[in-house]
Amino acid sequence: MKIEYRQAAIEDAEVLANIYNASFYDDYLRFGSCPGYGQTKEMMEESIRKYLKHIILCDNEPVGCVSCIKLGNGVYEIGCLCVIPEYQGKGIGTQTMQFVKTILKDWNTLTLVTPIDKKKNVKFYTEKCGFRIESTERDGNVELARFVAER
Repeated sequence: MKIEYRQAAIEDAEVLANIYNASFYDDYLRFGSCPGYGQTKEMMEESIRKYLKHIILCDNEPVGCVSCIKLGNGVYEIGCLCVIPEYQGKGIGTQTMQFVKTILKDWNTLTLVTPIDKKKNVKFYTEKCGFRIESTERDGNVELARFVAER
Protein backbone atom coordinates (compact mmCIF):
# COMPACT_ATOMS: atom_id res chain seq x y z
CA MET A 1 0.00 0.00 0.00
CA LYS A 2 1.68 3.18 -1.24
CA ILE A 3 0.43 6.45 0.29
CA GLU A 4 1.13 9.74 -1.47
CA TYR A 5 -0.23 13.27 -1.32
CA ARG A 6 -1.07 15.76 -4.03
CA GLN A 7 -2.08 19.36 -3.48
CA ALA A 8 -5.68 19.82 -4.58
CA ALA A 9 -6.60 22.14 -7.44
CA ILE A 10 -9.98 23.56 -8.44
CA GLU A 11 -10.28 20.75 -11.00
CA ASP A 12 -10.35 18.27 -8.08
CA ALA A 13 -13.54 19.73 -6.57
CA GLU A 14 -15.87 16.94 -7.69
CA VAL A 15 -13.50 14.18 -6.56
CA LEU A 16 -13.08 15.89 -3.18
CA ALA A 17 -16.82 16.41 -2.74
CA ASN A 18 -17.30 12.67 -3.30
CA ILE A 19 -14.55 11.85 -0.77
CA TYR A 20 -16.06 14.16 1.87
CA ASN A 21 -19.57 12.83 1.30
CA ALA A 22 -18.44 9.20 1.56
CA SER A 23 -16.28 9.92 4.62
CA PHE A 24 -18.89 11.89 6.56
CA TYR A 25 -22.10 10.06 5.61
CA ASP A 26 -22.13 8.02 8.84
CA ASP A 27 -21.72 11.22 10.90
CA TYR A 28 -24.62 12.79 9.01
CA LEU A 29 -26.81 9.78 9.83
CA ARG A 30 -25.66 9.69 13.46
CA PHE A 31 -25.93 13.40 14.28
CA GLY A 32 -28.58 14.53 11.78
CA SER A 33 -26.15 17.04 10.33
CA CYS A 34 -22.46 17.22 9.54
CA PRO A 35 -20.55 20.16 8.05
CA GLY A 36 -18.38 17.76 6.01
CA TYR A 37 -21.36 16.01 4.42
CA GLY A 38 -23.51 17.35 1.59
CA GLN A 39 -20.66 19.02 -0.26
CA THR A 40 -21.33 20.17 -3.80
CA LYS A 41 -18.73 20.79 -6.46
CA GLU A 42 -19.24 24.53 -6.05
CA MET A 43 -18.89 24.39 -2.26
CA MET A 44 -15.68 22.39 -2.63
CA GLU A 45 -14.27 24.85 -5.18
CA GLU A 46 -14.73 27.63 -2.62
CA SER A 47 -13.13 25.47 0.08
CA ILE A 48 -10.12 24.77 -2.16
CA ARG A 49 -9.67 28.52 -2.58
CA LYS A 50 -9.73 29.07 1.19
CA TYR A 51 -7.86 26.04 2.58
CA LEU A 52 -4.62 24.30 1.70
CA LYS A 53 -5.90 20.85 0.72
CA HIS A 54 -4.03 17.68 -0.13
CA ILE A 55 -5.64 14.64 -1.66
CA ILE A 56 -4.55 11.39 -0.03
CA LEU A 57 -3.72 8.78 -2.64
CA CYS A 58 -3.44 5.06 -1.92
CA ASP A 59 -1.87 3.19 -4.81
CA ASN A 60 -2.73 6.22 -7.00
CA GLU A 61 -6.43 6.16 -6.00
CA PRO A 62 -7.90 9.18 -4.15
CA VAL A 63 -9.03 7.90 -0.75
CA GLY A 64 -9.01 10.95 1.49
CA CYS A 65 -8.17 14.56 2.10
CA VAL A 66 -6.48 16.76 4.64
CA SER A 67 -7.01 20.51 4.74
CA CYS A 68 -5.64 23.27 6.90
CA ILE A 69 -5.57 27.02 7.20
CA LYS A 70 -3.01 29.29 8.81
CA LEU A 71 -4.46 31.31 11.67
CA GLY A 72 -1.23 33.21 12.30
CA ASN A 73 2.10 33.01 14.17
CA GLY A 74 2.64 29.31 13.52
CA VAL A 75 -0.93 28.35 14.45
CA TYR A 76 -2.85 26.19 11.98
CA GLU A 77 -6.36 24.77 12.07
CA ILE A 78 -6.86 21.32 10.57
CA GLY A 79 -10.18 21.88 8.85
CA CYS A 80 -10.59 18.30 7.75
CA LEU A 81 -8.85 14.96 7.83
CA CYS A 82 -11.00 12.34 6.17
CA VAL A 83 -10.48 8.90 4.70
CA ILE A 84 -13.23 6.98 2.92
CA PRO A 85 -14.58 4.12 5.05
CA GLU A 86 -13.00 1.27 3.05
CA TYR A 87 -9.53 2.66 3.84
CA GLN A 88 -10.00 3.62 7.49
CA GLY A 89 -8.05 1.75 10.15
CA LYS A 90 -5.02 1.16 7.91
CA GLY A 91 -2.73 3.87 9.34
CA ILE A 92 -3.46 6.40 6.60
CA GLY A 93 -4.68 9.07 9.02
CA THR A 94 -1.65 8.73 11.28
CA GLN A 95 0.70 8.95 8.31
CA THR A 96 -1.23 11.96 7.03
CA MET A 97 -0.82 13.86 10.31
CA GLN A 98 2.93 13.26 10.08
CA PHE A 99 2.82 14.59 6.51
CA VAL A 100 0.99 17.74 7.67
CA LYS A 101 3.64 18.40 10.30
CA THR A 102 6.35 18.22 7.61
CA ILE A 103 4.70 20.54 5.08
CA LEU A 104 3.75 23.21 7.63
CA LYS A 105 7.35 24.15 8.32
CA ASP A 106 6.56 26.97 10.76
CA TRP A 107 3.85 25.26 12.81
CA ASN A 108 3.96 25.69 16.56
CA THR A 109 0.33 24.82 17.30
CA LEU A 110 -2.18 22.67 15.45
CA THR A 111 -5.86 22.76 16.35
CA LEU A 112 -8.93 20.88 15.18
CA VAL A 113 -12.48 20.15 16.23
CA THR A 114 -14.32 16.82 16.18
CA PRO A 115 -17.36 15.36 18.00
CA ILE A 116 -16.30 14.34 21.50
CA ASP A 117 -18.46 11.21 21.56
CA LYS A 118 -16.64 9.74 18.56
CA LYS A 119 -14.35 7.72 20.82
CA LYS A 120 -12.34 6.37 17.89
CA ASN A 121 -11.47 9.92 16.77
CA VAL A 122 -10.62 11.04 20.30
CA LYS A 123 -8.30 8.05 20.76
CA PHE A 124 -6.73 8.61 17.33
CA TYR A 125 -5.92 12.28 17.90
CA THR A 126 -4.75 11.91 21.50
CA GLU A 127 -2.89 8.59 21.37
CA LYS A 128 -1.56 8.48 17.81
CA CYS A 129 -1.17 12.13 16.85
CA GLY A 130 -0.10 13.86 20.08
CA PHE A 131 -3.11 16.14 20.54
CA ARG A 132 -4.80 16.98 23.82
CA ILE A 133 -8.34 18.18 24.41
CA GLU A 134 -8.23 21.86 25.28
CA SER A 135 -11.94 22.61 25.53
CA THR A 136 -15.42 21.60 24.44
CA GLU A 137 -18.03 23.52 22.51
CA ARG A 138 -21.44 22.86 21.01
CA ASP A 139 -22.64 23.01 17.44
CA GLY A 140 -26.38 22.49 17.55
CA ASN A 141 -26.98 19.12 19.19
CA VAL A 142 -23.36 17.97 18.84
CA GLU A 143 -20.75 18.41 21.56
CA LEU A 144 -17.34 19.03 20.03
CA ALA A 145 -13.84 18.76 21.43
CA ARG A 146 -11.16 21.27 20.48
CA PHE A 147 -7.85 19.44 20.15
CA VAL A 148 -4.45 21.11 20.33
CA ALA A 149 -0.98 19.82 19.50
CA GLU A 150 2.12 21.88 20.23
CA ARG A 151 5.63 21.48 19.00
